[in-house]
Amino acid sequence: MDESTTPVPPATAAPATDPGTGATRPRLRSHEWFGGDDVLGFVHRSWLRNQGHPDHSFDGRPVIGICQTASDLTPCNAHLRDIAEHVKRGVYEAGGLPMEFPVTSLGEILMRPTTMLFRNLVSMDVEETLRANPLDGVVLLTGCDKTTPALLMGAASVDLPTIVVNGGAMLNGRYRGRQLGSGTDVWRFADARRTGAMSAEEFRATEACMSRSAGHCNTMGTASTMACWAESLGLTLPGMAALPAVDSRRRALAHLSGIRAVELVRENVRLSDVVTRRALENAVVVNSAIGGSTNFAVHLLAVAGRLGIPFTLADLDRLGCSIPLLVDLMPAGRFLMEDFCYAGGLPAVLRELGPLLPHPDVPTVTGRTLAENIADAEVFDREVIRPVDDPLRPDAGLAVLRGNLAPDGALIKPAAATPRLLRHGGRAVVFHGVADLHARIDTVDCDADTVFVLTGVGPRGYPGMPEVGNFGLPKRLLDAGVDDAVRISDGRMSGTAFGTVVLHVAPESAVGGPLALVRDGDWIELDVPARRLHLAVSPDELARRRAGWTPPEPAADRGWVRLYVEHVTQADTGVDLDFLRGSSGAPVPPGNH
Repeated sequence: MDESTTPVPPATAAPATDPGTGATRPRLRSHEWFGGDDVLGFVHRSWLRNQGHPDHSFDGRPVIGICQTASDLTPCNAHLRDIAEHVKRGVYEAGGLPMEFPVTSLGEILMRPTTMLFRNLVSMDVEETLRANPLDGVVLLTGCDKTTPALLMGAASVDLPTIVVNGGAMLNGRYRGRQLGSGTDVWRFADARRTGAMSAEEFRATEACMSRSAGHCNTMGTASTMACWAESLGLTLPGMAALPAVDSRRRALAHLSGIRAVELVRENVRLSDVVTRRALENAVVVNSAIGGSTNFAVHLLAVAGRLGIPFTLADLDRLGCSIPLLVDLMPAGRFLMEDFCYAGGLPAVLRELGPLLPHPDVPTVTGRTLAENIADAEVFDREVIRPVDDPLRPDAGLAVLRGNLAPDGALIKPAAATPRLLRHGGRAVVFHGVADLHARIDTVDCDADTVFVLTGVGPRGYPGMPEVGNFGLPKRLLDAGVDDAVRISDGRMSGTAFGTVVLHVAPESAVGGPLALVRDGDWIELDVPARRLHLAVSPDELARRRAGWTPPEPAADRGWVRLYVEHVTQADTGVDLDFLRGSSGAPVPPGNH
């Protein structure tokens, strides 16, 4: 039958009732594209028909974007193509129209120089795609580390109804009878290989054993931390964070998330209705309880900045410092995300926190409060999820350090550090950039008390603030049995890493921060309980050094890197671009016909 003879319903207005609910339907944002009986309406509807959409696709039903970060270049997210199909089923079932679209994908494993250089670029990709297209709500498909904050930042700037579906962690690695944690064991194996404790054959044999299913890192690294963050904010369905990537229940949750995305549009529940100051405060507490990544700090501060919510490093320290570590996962503990799932997952941790969770009454994307979501949660393995009165550590929160070496703050993760080094003083050995580090690390004069300083790896200096703060120790120390030392930098470290590592020093060395003035032999004092990081050099001597300091040459003279370097903010405000802070909303752009 020629479709030209098929009756076409009027497209000048949305129908009075919703076919999914029978309720009166409000005029949606997508109506500006599909609802007109004019040339614009004709063009928008006609071209989409080449995908096989029938007439009723354009009858005023909610159009749900599925923001896709699947890519063969991002191994952690490759399976999200399948997840998207399950989301679509739910959208269709609820009477919506799903529209899947790609954005730049950020894969930690392959991208150079660092995915953090491109987090803000992806957020712009998401923001402009959402604003420019006929979308009423969005499902964010996330996984690898920076995909979650990048997508949340972009969505926050537009503020449509939003729900998150993450891809889940890989199954536990297994090698010769022991479990392997992705990332965490890599650092151990690398040190063992350097000292000859592991052969080249053994080193290669662990590769296939470590990454044996779809999904992101199976430790409490940044990807798992971000998954827990989204759930603790109330942006996912309960239980989403801990389910393994290959668990069929993840597909079911994706389907249900598609249904819920349509309902959020009908209820006009926007991202900013869920991600409030109170929700962010909950997230800080939860991050401490799970032993989450230090990268949590820059991402939370960036999202808060997009939403116009005042939030500082002092808030992070105040809210998280006294929270006990309840989850025994690598790198701070023994187990992995698969074990965490079977033990009860994040809902069990939230319930276990009890009165330590400051705002259990916050709303979530389910339409219920956070407390209602977790009312039936249970702990099934007390080795993996510990009780509040018997934690792994009594105070596991990220510690914010200040002093003349970090006037605007620095971070350390005490749960991943060596306890005896949390109060420490030593002579500095300074490396100026990653190339200098690699060239000299095994030849410097040092001992177990040495404080290693790495400059030039901050947001502007590298550029992009790479995960190099947990750099390996000199071989001579490893050979002597030294497995940790104090390391200080303006960079970041992988969430899978461990050690007494001071990070995110602000302001960074490339903009003239005090880190740029440290010299070999200077005495540095670290006192985590007192939140102090001090360079024992007189103000007069520091002033003399500053007078002789010259800024590094710009990292690039064109393209994205130039824009990034000229506008990126420091770690204490989230490493966002200065002109992206705040939300621009979702005004409908004018048509082009």
